[in-house]
Amino acid sequence: MHIKQLQQTWRWFGPGDPVSLQDIKQAGAQGIVTALHHIPHGEVWSPEEIQKRIDELKAGGFEWSVVESLTVHEDIKRRSGDYKGYIEKYKQSLKNLAGAGGRVVTYNFMPVNDWTRTDINYTVSDGSKALYFNWADMAVFDIHILQRKNAADDYPATIVEKAEKKFAAMSENDKQLLIDTVVFGIPGEEKRTPDGMRKELEKYSDIDRKALKENLAYFLQEVAPVASEYGIRLAIHPDDPPFDILGLSRIVCNREDLADIISFTDAPANGLCFCTGSLGANPANELPEMIAAFNKRIHFAHLRNVIRDKEGNFFEADHLDGDVDMYSVIKALLNVQQDVTHDIPFRPDHGHQMLDDLNKVTNPGYSAIGRLRGLAEIRGLELGIVRSWKK
Repeated sequence: MHIKQLQQTWRWFGPGDPVSLQDIKQAGAQGIVTALHHIPHGEVWSPEEIQKRIDELKAGGFEWSVVESLTVHEDIKRRSGDYKGYIEKYKQSLKNLAGAGGRVVTYNFMPVNDWTRTDINYTVSDGSKALYFNWADMAVFDIHILQRKNAADDYPATIVEKAEKKFAAMSENDKQLLIDTVVFGIPGEEKRTPDGMRKELEKYSDIDRKALKENLAYFLQEVAPVASEYGIRLAIHPDDPPFDILGLSRIVCNREDLADIISFTDAPANGLCFCTGSLGANPANELPEMIAAFNKRIHFAHLRNVIRDKEGNFFEADHLDGDVDMYSVIKALLNVQQDVTHDIPFRPDHGHQMLDDLNKVTNPGYSAIGRLRGLAEIRGLELGIVRSWKK
């Protein structure tokens, strides 16, 4: 009885990544997840730049398994400005990637800010460092630092009160650290400033949840047929965190949202990146059931765990120790893998800064040893499930 396993991959941010391809080889990954972060958002990825990255990976003994991310320009998300021109550029990048053998392309539709945390050095019980999201700290940034109009109306009174007390006790260094954390973004890409973020948020003042979903539908109806024609599987990443923040609607948060996205076009390319950390931060999401429901539309998986509290704050836990039932998740993903002919890649998403990495400069969430531990745990869990099935 042959049981096909998931493809084990690792995110790499390019030649400037503190984690080398040799490190990744020793961690046991089979493929690389990367992007051309040096190319400005919305511009075409040329065949020459794509080939350069492929050659870099081949020199390290790897293939480019997943593109993460081919970023969607803000004009497309707002359906304003030169959005049609940026969609054409996106299509061209897809064609160029297909010509170089690209098969899975991940993207997100989060307005203005990508993944957002309020602490990137949260100390957990064993002394390692994790990523953390706290609503009171978010309110401090939003209400008192960013000073977004009517921001306090978006938070419960208890959180507003906590934020006021926290802000009053913060030093200038504390405030700057919070700013740097919230606007951190993706390693290797341009950093935002509060002023820049304020201006971008204003551009979304008239775009509600319904309008943003319509804009995503328009984008997918334009690009998914092209991706399908060229054999590329698109994988939208859930919003992180899966809640409205900074007055912005988040539209990739739960089962209903994912069902809507799949309904926007029946092009085979239209699919999901199933992130157990992003979706797991919402206690209403039943992850194994969602995997079974969306099945063949899951084109990629991010595997990480979170521990939530009663206020909705969460930190990223060890991969097998948190509110996400990783055993049931892996089992459900393996079931999907048996139903498709192509590989379903996964990567250990984020990881604690631990051991020797505590004394090194690392990308938050992307240090080597924490992800190595996560990959090892997931590989062991997967192998145990596969062996039990064979028996």
